[in-house]
Amino acid sequence: MPFVDLPKAPHVVLANATLPAVAVEGFSAAPEEGLVFADLVIANGRIDAILPAGTAPVALPRADLRQGMVWPCFVDMHTHLDKGHIWERRRNPDGSFMGALDNVREDRTARWSAEDVRARMEFSLKTAYAHGTRLIRTHLDSIPPQHGISFEVFSEMREAWQDRIALQAVALLPLESVLDPAAFGDIVAVTKRHGGLLGGATRILPDFEAILETLFRAAEDNGLNIDLHVDETEDRQVLTLKTIAEMKLKTGFAGSVTVGHCCSLARQEDDLAKRTIDLVAEAGLSVVSLPMCNMYLQDRHAGRTPRWRGVTLFHELAAAGVRTAVASDNTRDPFYAYGDLDGVEVFREAVRILHLDHPLDTAARVVTTTPADILGRPDIGRIKAGGPADLVLFSARRWSEFLSRPQADRIVMRNGMGIDRRLPDYRDLDPLMTK
Repeated sequence: MPFVDLPKAPHVVLANATLPAVAVEGFSAAPEEGLVFADLVIANGRIDAILPAGTAPVALPRADLRQGMVWPCFVDMHTHLDKGHIWERRRNPDGSFMGALDNVREDRTARWSAEDVRARMEFSLKTAYAHGTRLIRTHLDSIPPQHGISFEVFSEMREAWQDRIALQAVALLPLESVLDPAAFGDIVAVTKRHGGLLGGATRILPDFEAILETLFRAAEDNGLNIDLHVDETEDRQVLTLKTIAEMKLKTGFAGSVTVGHCCSLARQEDDLAKRTIDLVAEAGLSVVSLPMCNMYLQDRHAGRTPRWRGVTLFHELAAAGVRTAVASDNTRDPFYAYGDLDGVEVFREAVRILHLDHPLDTAARVVTTTPADILGRPDIGRIKAGGPADLVLFSARRWSEFLSRPQADRIVMRNGMGIDRRLPDYRDLDPLMTK
């Protein structure tokens, strides 16, 4: 049951709201642990005004939130909608990274028709929408011929969902193919045709620098941005992040470069880690951490308790001026058996795993403003007068209340109206699990 009833009118007040100040523009008030108090006036689907609490016109219909929090809708900037929800038909018996790779490969080869990818992607989008997400970037496995199938389905989904969730896609291509002109050229062409980005998972390869330079040159020539999986390993010998930063500086690449994971950075000696972070900052890379998936996969050894959390040097990167955010990553597939594309869960777990608290003043940016900016959508992920009333309302008033419960009774408003928040039933996926 929702914790408050919304007036059924186009012009209303959300009174006595608590807002994360870092996600609010055009309104100034003295914050308490990063929270400010305000009335939001909603008119015809947009935020008409942000006023000091208790000052909105009394004649308007209102919902008294009794200091409940109001957030902008979430941004989930690193997901895998094409892999999602295959767990019940293709598990990862030992939970290892190699086990994930092998089982996804088997499932993809045997099952990933357009019908299959479309149904699972649709399920994921329904889930994310119900939880309050407005913008998603997904990586798509792009090992031929899968790239042709998945990008076609993605474009269908992007058009069908354009008024509910904005979508971006990255070609998660095999880096070995970059030095094969025919294979790489085809992947680039498909990616460009569907308005995607170039990506891949970096690791130590004999021709890695040549591969990376070819990738950067192709992206530049075709006007594409880059989003890479980087150093998703505990092996401290692997540090391709440094080479990526150097390559961006060497090529003068003008597009945006996002790097995800960067786990092994946290395994380096302090001096090397600092030099690498400085290079990342100089090159203008953006970093997304995937704390739930990293904690699940990293330092997993049978019969041994994990010793580290698997996440990158998030605080050090942010302190150096690097744009940093967090995201869901995988959902119910061999890379991560759990997850629900829920921005609240991602934020809550990131706070705990990455120690984003004490203080929490600006922490809300990691699932709102910063990922929106990285993805080139500064119109999303913030609360401002004139902006769309795409909001998530919570009963929780303070951080401890917010982070201690799953916020299942939240209300999601889109264009000023509450939406149906019922989640899709897992049983809807049963036909895909038994074919």
